[in-house]
Amino acid sequence: MLGYVTLTQPTQLSIMAHKKKLPLDPVTVTIESLSHDGRGVSHVNGKVVFIDEALPGETLEFVYTDSRKDYAEGRVVNLLSRSEHRVEPACPHFGSCGGCSFQHVDDAEQINFKEDLLRDQFRRIGKLEIPQIWEALTGPHWGYRSKARMGVKWVAKKNRVLVGFRERRNPFLAEIDSCKVMNPIVGEKLIALGEMIAGLTVKDKIPQIEVAIGDKECVLAFRVLEPPTDADKQQLREFAHQHQLSICLQPKGPDTIMPLDGEPEVIPSYALAEQGVKFNFRPAMFTQVNYQINQKMVTRALEALELTKDDRVLDLFCGLGNFTLPLATQAGQVVGVEGDLPLVKHARENAKLNNLDNVEFHVADLTKDLKDQPWSKQKFTKVLLDPSRAGASEVLHNLKHWRPERIVYVSCNPSTLARDAGILVNELGYKLVKAGVMDMFPQTAHVESIALFVK
Repeated sequence: MLGYVTLTQPTQLSIMAHKKKLPLDPVTVTIESLSHDGRGVSHVNGKVVFIDEALPGETLEFVYTDSRKDYAEGRVVNLLSRSEHRVEPACPHFGSCGGCSFQHVDDAEQINFKEDLLRDQFRRIGKLEIPQIWEALTGPHWGYRSKARMGVKWVAKKNRVLVGFRERRNPFLAEIDSCKVMNPIVGEKLIALGEMIAGLTVKDKIPQIEVAIGDKECVLAFRVLEPPTDADKQQLREFAHQHQLSICLQPKGPDTIMPLDGEPEVIPSYALAEQGVKFNFRPAMFTQVNYQINQKMVTRALEALELTKDDRVLDLFCGLGNFTLPLATQAGQVVGVEGDLPLVKHARENAKLNNLDNVEFHVADLTKDLKDQPWSKQKFTKVLLDPSRAGASEVLHNLKHWRPERIVYVSCNPSTLARDAGILVNELGYKLVKAGVMDMFPQTAHVESIALFVK
């Protein structure tokens, strides 16, 4: 049985504070299981130790990287026996870059781990057994990522600009020259990006780049703490033209993202071909990072809801309408609700773009009392939930009034999904029919999942 423990990540300060006290000699252990974040679990003198890149059944030597009252952390220094599921990481930066944690695990076992974690969370937190596991939704294992926020750092000692992701369990940017999970249009250009930024007068005033890649467009939004000069802008413009992408500047919040002077505004978009809908979005807006899995996920959700033109469907935490608009192509009426006003405005624009007049969107904080919301006073035959990692527990009591016969719950956090599944089944009288994982983030321990409940 897998052991799953939720941890608070140590800060660099805490690591430094413990550094002198840590044992220096390697310790030999056998790995017992995997933690929720994909680290090997063992015990030394009764204390649990979480070891990066260690797999169940392996005997190995590790050194401590941190030690707390209740647990310790370590890294492998010598493998004495290898798991049959261990593979060589495809990326040379694996281990130093914190973007991926599972490249040392074969693809099939990554799915097994995620399915086992989902079962375990339902069992321990929701007090439920999953009657049927959906076949996992899988797609490309590399080059799949179309959205990201990359860090940027001018390092004077190295006379270069780093572009990419933070080191594993460390606030510093990793020194990488490519990213294999990122769409190659950006993932293979990190060195070129860094060299171009190093030539700007504001090279030390750019903390991050928002990456937004659509089906045909690539937009990079540079956060700038000081205005770039005209020469800087020309250098950015030339880089954008050379690499066939669009560069925008973001002087303050996300709503300040604007194209370079004289350049047209490029609006990235993606389509869900199976439902015949298209979505425009802006660089800082939330969209799913993996378009292939997103298409399969939307199709599965619609099939599970068994929609007809007689259905009135409620889509909660709807974002820019990723599920809402596809729902509207099959249901009679759809209501989407989201707490972020810019997302709702964009969802309405996307509904017009797709000529869908049987859908409406509302802004509401779904963690608050909804009884005075006009849309909340209506009845719905089907409900779709796609909340943040915090889950949807505060909104579930409203189901007593809405009285849907089928609920599809899409989740990016199996522990809160399991908690909410327990509420739906044990308190609200729904039956859990199926649940399964969707491999939205291959090469990581992140688990995206979906569950179906019926009355």
